[in-house]
Amino acid sequence: MGDPWSIAGKVCLITGGTGGIGLAAARALAREGAELVLVGRERARGEAAVATIERETDGASVSFMSADLSSQADTRRFAEAFTARHPALHVLINNAGAMYGQRELSADGIEMTFALNHLGYFLLTHLLLDLLKASAPARIVVVASEAHQSAAADFTDVEAARRFDGWKAYCRTKLANLLFTYELARRLEGTGVTVNALHPGFVATDIGESHDFMKAFLWRFFTWFAHTPDIGARTVVDLATNPALAGVSGHFFEDGKERRSSEASYDQAAARDLWMLSERLTGI
Repeated sequence: MGDPWSIAGKVCLITGGTGGIGLAAARALAREGAELVLVGRERARGEAAVATIERETDGASVSFMSADLSSQADTRRFAEAFTARHPALHVLINNAGAMYGQRELSADGIEMTFALNHLGYFLLTHLLLDLLKASAPARIVVVASEAHQSAAADFTDVEAARRFDGWKAYCRTKLANLLFTYELARRLEGTGVTVNALHPGFVATDIGESHDFMKAFLWRFFTWFAHTPDIGARTVVDLATNPALAGVSGHFFEDGKERRSSEASYDQAAARDLWMLSERLTGI
């Protein structure tokens, strides 16, 4: 059976950990005694997040590492730097994501929503998987969204070259997050590494205005009715810390409870096709 799961002293990496849901989760995990590594693009925001957690939690173990996870070269650089610095990884929280109002291309020439929201999760997880397995029991937490419900499992035009719709592109990546989670869970059976996904709820963050997805004043109006980041982070924290979830893998959660995702998200043939596409696009 082994010792009961406890996050205290375990190395926990949080992408998008410098604001919103990621920072809220980091603050809660610091209070539980986790050794935190926050990942973000902007060093100033990262250092501010570290200072906030250290100020709030005596003895907090928290550091920041910069990475642009939409760039495959930078993701590889980060993964190499992380593994050189940390001999173990017990919890990987894939949280970084964005919405885009206009079609943009990543450094690799891939439509940015897909590059960051899906391929960022896929590549980083792949690069850190050996470390997670060596650190088992370990957990992977995937921040998805209820927005996946309106997407079809059709990834024939992930570049959105014919016609870009920011909302549809976002929904498609959130479905991709779930197909990835379920396929990864199947591949990780017997390794001691679990992976689960969650919907954090509609949370008041800047995701809808930071890349011109929506006019700032409109987004702020809608988020007036949204959850705070602390509430949105609760299920993230639960999936990382709850001893009752030891061995639970390949499930979707909302408000701390397991629930069923869309029928399209359980399409195993689509999941395998997406996996092969992701391997091709990332060169692994």
